[in-house]
Amino acid sequence: MRKLDVFDTTLRDGEQSAGVNLHGSEKVEIALQLERFGVDIMEAGFPASSQGDFKAVQEIAARVKDCSVAGLARATKSDIDAAWEALRGAALPRLHLFIATSPIHMEYKLRKTPDEVVQTAVDCVRYAAERFPVVQWSAEDATRSDWDFLVRIIREVVDAGARVVNLPDTVGYTTPAEYARMFQYIRENVPNLAGVKLSAHCHDDLGLAVANSLAAIEAGVEQVEGTLNGIGERAGNAAIEEILVALAIRKDVYQIETRANLTETALTSKLVAKLTGMAVPANKAVVGNNAFAHESGIHQDGVLKNAETYEIIRPEMVGLKSNRMVLGKHSGRHAFKEKCEELNLQLSEQQFNRLFNSFKALTETKKEVTDDDILALLLESSIEEHKYELEFLHVSYGLNETTAALGVRGPNGEVIREAATGNGSVEAIYNVIERVVDTPIHLIDYRIQSTTGGRDSLAEVYVKVAYHDRVVTGRGVHGDVLSASAKAFLDAINRILIKERLDDEQLVTMTAQV
Repeated sequence: MRKLDVFDTTLRDGEQSAGVNLHGSEKVEIALQLERFGVDIMEAGFPASSQGDFKAVQEIAARVKDCSVAGLARATKSDIDAAWEALRGAALPRLHLFIATSPIHMEYKLRKTPDEVVQTAVDCVRYAAERFPVVQWSAEDATRSDWDFLVRIIREVVDAGARVVNLPDTVGYTTPAEYARMFQYIRENVPNLAGVKLSAHCHDDLGLAVANSLAAIEAGVEQVEGTLNGIGERAGNAAIEEILVALAIRKDVYQIETRANLTETALTSKLVAKLTGMAVPANKAVVGNNAFAHESGIHQDGVLKNAETYEIIRPEMVGLKSNRMVLGKHSGRHAFKEKCEELNLQLSEQQFNRLFNSFKALTETKKEVTDDDILALLLESSIEEHKYELEFLHVSYGLNETTAALGVRGPNGEVIREAATGNGSVEAIYNVIERVVDTPIHLIDYRIQSTTGGRDSLAEVYVKVAYHDRVVTGRGVHGDVLSASAKAFLDAINRILIKERLDDEQLVTMTAQV
């Protein structure tokens, strides 16, 4: 068996998904779950990109102890310095340094000659190696790069101190056989790779990310990269849970060992989906709702006689099991705390009290509270800073016109009361909120789902809005669909305003330094 390192980039490449904007506390929650999931390295963010990302990476670095924490940096000394300041408190800090190597990127994006790219890469790797115990260097757009140029630049950066070399399929262009041949070519032609790990990082533009990653593993790479649920820019990244389960189920083929705790798969997937607002398709491999569902009579008959007739993955392998503890209105703090610990929720005393109060309020209208309900309530508790908060909502529905009146507690603590009309209830509510914030808001997407079955299920609403020239997602949870819709809209606005405040703080800091 060969040991494979698992590099998770959900918090960096995954968060770059259009409209996703995680708060620092949410990133920490996901980071702690990734640690329990057993990844070897987690890329916590891009510290130089914003003050918010810097602070989140810094906190993750301080709290995660059982795996390496990495930060992304462009090939500039200022990016490297920012990453070091954020990661210097980590138990196992790592820098992920990248520069483009394909002809189209070097000419049109970098506007550098190949010689200049090599020199920049070498200078930055050498500078980073003076600070970081592990420097991972990436050749952006490697699969559209000249292989002989890759041989040249890899040899140079390894001499400069790179200990991991990542050859990403940045635009999801390659095929499994071609990707495997590229790694084999590098292994055969770069003479100084002893002690250096090769890494695969694939995007899913052609739907080949997982297949390409597995091909690279067969070709001998020592590290694989991906995200939970395959989230990421454009069509996303390789779904790390699919790779890990494939390696486990087909160990006879791959002969690979990882330290991943696969029983944490379902919970990790669910947490990422809820906090990012990116729903997992029902038919998605490993973690989709239909992954273990059988409707065909022939299939049902076979599974009842022997599950292995149609199930190659046991649900228990990925952490899907029946609820052992039912929570309801008579459940106390101790039982609720036990459930939170079972769900691996890392809560401060203040966060626990807020979540417990939300749970008790829910039990007044819902007989049984499920794990999904608790995770949904966690959404309400994860953000401690609110600029606008829903106080009350009244909706009067008419066939041709609906009127909504609501009260919103504003940034200064005052309750703003407004009313407006619309073609439907949701439009009327959003028209009122536009009046409250006195700025146009464009609704790009609206999605609603229930946490469980039954009439007493919580409603989860996810929206994507354009506000202040930014696009961001928002979430709202409530027993009433319209209240959840209003909360989601306000949440999106709050996220943008909080991000703007952090950006202003960063600008003040930079100005002071100058």
